[in-house]
Amino acid sequence: MNVLNSPDPDFMQDEEITLFSDSVAKWIDEHAPLEKMQQWIADSSVPRSLWNDAGAAGLLGLSQPEEDGGFGGDYRHEVVLMRQLGWKGADHFGISLHNAIVMPYVWHYGTQEQKERWLPRLQSGELVGAIAMTEPGAGSDLQGVKTTAIKQGDHYVLNGSKTFITNGQLANFIIVVAKTDPSEGAKGTSLIVLETDGAAGFERGRNLHKIGMEANDTSELFFNDVKVPLENVIGGGEGQGFIQLMQQLPQERLNIAIQGVAAAERGLESTLAYVKDRKAFGKRIIDFQNTQFKLAEVKTKLTVAKVFVDHCMGLHLKGQLDAATASMAKYWVTDIQGEVIDEMLQLHGGYGYMNEFPIAQLYKDARVQRIYGGTNEIMKVLIARTL
Repeated sequence: MNVLNSPDPDFMQDEEITLFSDSVAKWIDEHAPLEKMQQWIADSSVPRSLWNDAGAAGLLGLSQPEEDGGFGGDYRHEVVLMRQLGWKGADHFGISLHNAIVMPYVWHYGTQEQKERWLPRLQSGELVGAIAMTEPGAGSDLQGVKTTAIKQGDHYVLNGSKTFITNGQLANFIIVVAKTDPSEGAKGTSLIVLETDGAAGFERGRNLHKIGMEANDTSELFFNDVKVPLENVIGGGEGQGFIQLMQQLPQERLNIAIQGVAAAERGLESTLAYVKDRKAFGKRIIDFQNTQFKLAEVKTKLTVAKVFVDHCMGLHLKGQLDAATASMAKYWVTDIQGEVIDEMLQLHGGYGYMNEFPIAQLYKDARVQRIYGGTNEIMKVLIARTL
């Protein structure tokens, strides 16, 4: 999508990346076109078979090394997938959470046995991933997690509840943030993998009814004396969870910024098409100076956002993206995303409020961007610590 006329950085212009982007676009057109996405929005979930289709197409485990059963790409391939999903309106499919948030915990921190046991099944789509951080009483404050995993003999006993868990209805591989030693606070936090199939005491709550992102199943999860093998603590040792989370959150926040730019680009493309076709007072909406000024502002803000996100991507590929800069990208881009989509909806007049127009769905979907992955207020706290 070239609606911003802003060239990609050199590292995104490799021939292999371009060809991969084309293949992803074709896959989405075939497997997740807009008419299917509308049905999935009505169903409040994508079909389970879509995960198997993605695995068969090699779209799971994109940045995971080939020796670990993955595609053998790098973060650029995740970026391509996130962008194409956003550009084509298929971003309710929670594949990027599976790929670029859940799987890296196993790849970066898992023991060799854990990698061999889980990564091939995550890559094939046999396992659908989720990460259970948020609780009814603990959101951005991960140190306040109350869920416990207490060692008893050859297993942990998992107790607690989680909420707002993306992929929560379909996931059968859930990384649970839990206290293995509640007396140690953050130092007592571990990441425990629960394979849900046949897990006694595990329950899924309702598929939560959301303002937007309706086709992305989001759930409450309940753990009532669930037995989990000792070998399911990621990294093989207790007390490493909080550090693991802190190390991976910058990528999660960069993901959100990338998705924000892509969604807003789609909004600009659809808005331009609308204002060039719609007429009022005898001329096209685009011919009014107010429309031109508003869209000039939108294009400028999105171009600045894209350039900053591209810069952050470059830092991340070199292993140099720090938590504060990732927080800047997450908070600033998602604020801009909400602002410009609101402006573009206004240019649609009453039609912008109708669900059949893309801008209405983009408006609903944008709101959560300022909340998940750490609220934008928390992002500012993290940035302020560097002053």
